[in-house]
Amino acid sequence: MKSTVEEIRERFDNDVARFSNVETGQQSTIDAAISLELITEAAKCIAPGATQLLDIGCGAGNYTLKMLDKLPGLSCTLADLSQPMLDKAYERVTAQTGNVVHIYQGDIREIALPENHFDIILAGAVLHHLRDDADWIFVFQKLYTLLKPGGCLMISDLVTQDNESLNNYTWNQYGNYLQNLGGKEYREKVLDYIEKEDSPRSVTYQLNLMQQVGFSKVEILHKNLCFAAFGGIK
Repeated sequence: MKSTVEEIRERFDNDVARFSNVETGQQSTIDAAISLELITEAAKCIAPGATQLLDIGCGAGNYTLKMLDKLPGLSCTLADLSQPMLDKAYERVTAQTGNVVHIYQGDIREIALPENHFDIILAGAVLHHLRDDADWIFVFQKLYTLLKPGGCLMISDLVTQDNESLNNYTWNQYGNYLQNLGGKEYREKVLDYIEKEDSPRSVTYQLNLMQQVGFSKVEILHKNLCFAAFGGIK
Protein backbone atom coordinates (compact mmCIF):
# COMPACT_ATOMS: atom_id res chain seq x y z
CA MET A 1 0.00 0.00 0.00
CA LYS A 2 1.21 3.46 -0.92
CA SER A 3 1.29 6.24 1.66
CA THR A 4 -1.93 8.17 2.15
CA VAL A 5 -2.13 11.94 1.71
CA GLU A 6 -2.27 12.28 5.48
CA GLU A 7 0.88 10.18 5.94
CA ILE A 8 2.73 12.28 3.37
CA ARG A 9 1.55 15.48 5.07
CA GLU A 10 2.73 14.23 8.45
CA ARG A 11 6.19 13.37 7.14
CA PHE A 12 6.69 16.84 5.73
CA ASP A 13 5.26 18.49 8.85
CA ASN A 14 8.21 16.98 10.70
CA ASP A 15 10.93 17.84 8.18
CA VAL A 16 10.71 21.62 7.74
CA ALA A 17 14.25 22.47 8.86
CA ARG A 18 15.90 20.10 6.38
CA PHE A 19 13.83 21.26 3.44
CA SER A 20 14.55 24.90 4.24
CA ASN A 21 18.07 24.30 2.94
CA VAL A 22 18.50 23.45 -0.75
CA GLU A 23 21.69 21.46 -0.13
CA THR A 24 20.50 19.34 2.79
CA GLY A 25 16.86 19.15 1.80
CA GLN A 26 17.58 17.93 -1.72
CA GLN A 27 20.76 15.91 -1.28
CA SER A 28 19.00 12.72 -2.40
CA THR A 29 18.00 14.46 -5.64
CA ILE A 30 20.57 14.26 -8.43
CA ASP A 31 21.36 17.70 -9.90
CA ALA A 32 18.81 19.45 -7.66
CA ALA A 33 20.54 22.82 -7.90
CA ILE A 34 20.84 22.54 -11.70
CA SER A 35 17.15 21.72 -12.13
CA LEU A 36 16.13 24.54 -9.77
CA GLU A 37 18.15 27.00 -11.81
CA LEU A 38 16.92 25.66 -15.15
CA ILE A 39 13.17 25.68 -14.49
CA THR A 40 13.21 29.17 -12.97
CA GLU A 41 15.41 30.59 -15.72
CA ALA A 42 13.19 28.95 -18.34
CA ALA A 43 10.09 30.46 -16.71
CA LYS A 44 11.74 33.87 -16.81
CA CYS A 45 12.56 33.45 -20.51
CA ILE A 46 9.02 32.32 -21.37
CA ALA A 47 7.18 34.91 -19.25
CA PRO A 48 9.53 37.85 -18.62
CA GLY A 49 6.61 40.13 -17.81
CA ALA A 50 5.05 37.70 -15.33
CA THR A 51 3.18 39.11 -12.36
CA GLN A 52 1.55 35.99 -10.85
CA LEU A 53 3.38 32.89 -9.63
CA LEU A 54 1.88 29.66 -8.27
CA ASP A 55 4.21 27.23 -6.49
CA ILE A 56 2.50 23.87 -5.84
CA GLY A 57 4.00 21.60 -3.21
CA CYS A 58 6.06 24.66 -2.34
CA GLY A 59 7.70 23.11 0.71
CA ALA A 60 9.79 25.69 2.54
CA GLY A 61 9.74 28.02 -0.47
CA ASN A 62 13.04 27.31 -2.22
CA TYR A 63 11.63 27.44 -5.75
CA THR A 64 9.68 30.64 -5.15
CA LEU A 65 12.73 32.31 -3.62
CA LYS A 66 14.79 31.38 -6.67
CA MET A 67 12.05 32.69 -8.96
CA LEU A 68 11.93 35.98 -7.06
CA ASP A 69 15.66 36.39 -7.58
CA LYS A 70 14.95 36.46 -11.30
CA LEU A 71 11.54 38.22 -11.35
CA PRO A 72 11.25 40.30 -8.16
CA GLY A 73 7.93 41.85 -9.18
CA LEU A 74 5.96 38.63 -8.76
CA SER A 75 2.96 38.19 -6.52
CA CYS A 76 3.22 34.67 -5.10
CA THR A 77 0.69 31.96 -4.33
CA LEU A 78 2.06 29.06 -2.29
CA ALA A 79 0.27 25.73 -1.91
CA ASP A 80 1.33 22.73 0.16
CA LEU A 81 -0.12 19.84 2.17
CA SER A 82 1.93 20.82 5.20
CA GLN A 83 0.99 23.87 7.26
CA PRO A 84 4.42 24.04 8.99
CA MET A 85 6.05 24.02 5.53
CA LEU A 86 3.72 26.81 4.40
CA ASP A 87 4.45 28.83 7.52
CA LYS A 88 8.18 28.60 6.85
CA ALA A 89 7.71 29.38 3.15
CA TYR A 90 5.56 32.42 3.98
CA GLU A 91 8.15 33.67 6.47
CA ARG A 92 11.00 33.32 3.97
CA VAL A 93 9.13 34.65 0.92
CA THR A 94 7.63 37.70 2.65
CA ALA A 95 11.12 38.56 3.90
CA GLN A 96 12.26 38.76 0.26
CA THR A 97 9.32 40.56 -1.36
CA GLY A 98 6.88 43.33 -0.54
CA ASN A 99 4.41 41.95 -3.06
CA VAL A 100 1.28 39.95 -2.23
CA VAL A 101 1.86 36.43 -0.90
CA HIS A 102 -1.11 34.03 -0.57
CA ILE A 103 -0.88 30.61 1.07
CA TYR A 104 -3.19 27.60 0.64
CA GLN A 105 -2.91 24.52 2.81
CA GLY A 106 -4.21 21.33 1.22
CA ASP A 107 -4.12 18.96 -1.72
CA ILE A 108 -3.68 20.69 -5.10
CA ARG A 109 -6.46 18.45 -6.43
CA GLU A 110 -8.89 20.10 -4.01
CA ILE A 111 -7.70 23.69 -3.53
CA ALA A 112 -9.87 26.27 -5.32
CA LEU A 113 -7.70 28.67 -7.34
CA PRO A 114 -8.56 31.27 -10.01
CA GLU A 115 -8.51 30.12 -13.63
CA ASN A 116 -6.48 31.91 -16.33
CA HIS A 117 -4.66 33.75 -13.56
CA PHE A 118 -1.05 32.58 -13.27
CA ASP A 119 1.84 33.39 -15.59
CA ILE A 120 4.12 30.76 -14.05
CA ILE A 121 3.38 27.54 -12.19
CA LEU A 122 6.28 25.74 -10.54
CA ALA A 123 6.00 22.09 -9.49
CA GLY A 124 9.17 21.03 -7.71
CA ALA A 125 9.33 17.42 -6.47
CA VAL A 126 5.56 17.14 -5.99
CA LEU A 127 3.82 15.45 -8.93
CA HIS A 128 5.40 12.07 -8.20
CA HIS A 129 2.92 11.83 -5.31
CA LEU A 130 0.04 11.43 -7.78
CA ARG A 131 -1.23 7.88 -8.19
CA ASP A 132 -3.29 6.55 -11.13
CA ASP A 133 -3.87 7.93 -14.64
CA ALA A 134 -7.05 9.69 -13.54
CA ASP A 135 -5.04 11.59 -10.93
CA TRP A 136 -2.42 12.67 -13.43
CA ILE A 137 -4.95 13.73 -16.06
CA PHE A 138 -7.02 15.71 -13.55
CA VAL A 139 -4.03 17.62 -12.15
CA PHE A 140 -2.53 18.47 -15.54
CA GLN A 141 -5.93 19.66 -16.77
CA LYS A 142 -6.35 21.77 -13.65
CA LEU A 143 -2.90 23.34 -13.91
CA TYR A 144 -3.56 24.13 -17.57
CA THR A 145 -6.78 25.97 -16.72
CA LEU A 146 -5.03 27.98 -13.98
CA LEU A 147 -2.47 29.38 -16.43
CA LYS A 148 -2.94 32.50 -18.50
CA PRO A 149 -2.48 32.00 -22.26
CA GLY A 150 1.26 32.05 -22.89
CA GLY A 151 1.97 31.03 -19.30
CA CYS A 152 4.15 28.07 -18.38
CA LEU A 153 4.19 25.04 -16.12
CA MET A 154 7.75 24.13 -15.14
CA ILE A 155 8.47 20.81 -13.42
CA SER A 156 11.46 19.35 -11.61
CA ASP A 157 10.80 15.82 -10.43
CA LEU A 158 11.57 12.19 -9.91
CA VAL A 159 10.81 10.19 -13.08
CA THR A 160 10.81 6.66 -14.46
CA GLN A 161 11.79 5.28 -17.87
CA ASP A 162 9.33 3.69 -20.29
CA ASN A 163 11.65 0.79 -21.12
CA GLU A 164 11.83 -1.76 -18.28
CA SER A 165 15.49 -2.67 -18.79
CA LEU A 166 16.52 0.98 -18.94
CA ASN A 167 14.37 1.74 -15.91
CA ASN A 168 16.10 -1.02 -13.92
CA TYR A 169 19.49 0.34 -14.98
CA THR A 170 18.74 3.94 -14.02
CA TRP A 171 17.35 3.01 -10.61
CA ASN A 172 20.36 0.81 -9.90
CA GLN A 173 22.62 3.72 -10.81
CA TYR A 174 20.59 5.99 -8.58
CA GLY A 175 20.99 3.48 -5.76
CA ASN A 176 24.75 3.62 -6.27
CA TYR A 177 24.60 7.41 -6.09
CA LEU A 178 22.75 7.21 -2.78
CA GLN A 179 25.18 4.64 -1.40
CA ASN A 180 28.15 6.82 -2.31
CA LEU A 181 26.39 9.73 -0.64
CA GLY A 182 25.41 8.10 2.64
CA GLY A 183 26.21 4.41 2.70
CA LYS A 184 24.13 1.25 2.23
CA GLU A 185 21.62 2.07 4.97
CA TYR A 186 20.95 5.50 3.45
CA ARG A 187 20.43 3.90 0.04
CA GLU A 188 17.89 1.46 1.45
CA LYS A 189 16.13 4.16 3.47
CA VAL A 190 15.62 6.47 0.48
CA LEU A 191 14.59 3.72 -1.93
CA ASP A 192 12.19 2.26 0.65
CA TYR A 193 10.34 5.53 1.18
CA ILE A 194 10.22 6.14 -2.59
CA GLU A 195 8.64 2.69 -2.99
CA LYS A 196 6.06 3.45 -0.30
CA GLU A 197 5.35 7.12 -0.94
CA ASP A 198 5.92 7.88 -4.63
CA SER A 199 4.41 6.94 -7.98
CA PRO A 200 6.59 8.70 -10.58
CA ARG A 201 5.90 8.61 -14.30
CA SER A 202 8.23 9.02 -17.25
CA VAL A 203 9.05 12.33 -18.89
CA THR A 204 7.48 11.04 -22.11
CA TYR A 205 4.24 10.22 -20.29
CA GLN A 206 4.06 13.68 -18.76
CA LEU A 207 4.94 15.59 -21.93
CA ASN A 208 2.35 13.62 -23.90
CA LEU A 209 -0.21 14.35 -21.21
CA MET A 210 0.60 18.07 -21.34
CA GLN A 211 -0.06 18.08 -25.07
CA GLN A 212 -3.23 16.03 -24.56
CA VAL A 213 -4.72 18.62 -22.16
CA GLY A 214 -3.83 21.54 -24.43
CA PHE A 215 -0.28 22.80 -23.89
CA SER A 216 0.97 24.25 -27.18
CA LYS A 217 4.66 23.49 -26.62
CA VAL A 218 6.59 21.17 -24.32
CA GLU A 219 10.30 21.18 -23.56
CA ILE A 220 12.91 19.01 -21.78
CA LEU A 221 15.52 21.11 -20.03
CA HIS A 222 17.58 18.44 -18.25
CA LYS A 223 17.54 14.75 -17.42
CA ASN A 224 19.91 12.66 -15.31
CA LEU A 225 18.88 9.07 -14.52
CA CYS A 226 15.67 9.25 -12.41
CA PHE A 227 15.41 13.06 -12.30
CA ALA A 228 14.35 15.58 -14.89
CA ALA A 229 13.46 19.22 -15.47
CA PHE A 230 10.87 19.98 -18.14
CA GLY A 231 7.72 21.94 -18.82
CA GLY A 232 5.05 23.25 -21.12
CA ILE A 233 3.59 26.51 -22.43
CA LYS A 234 -0.15 27.19 -22.65
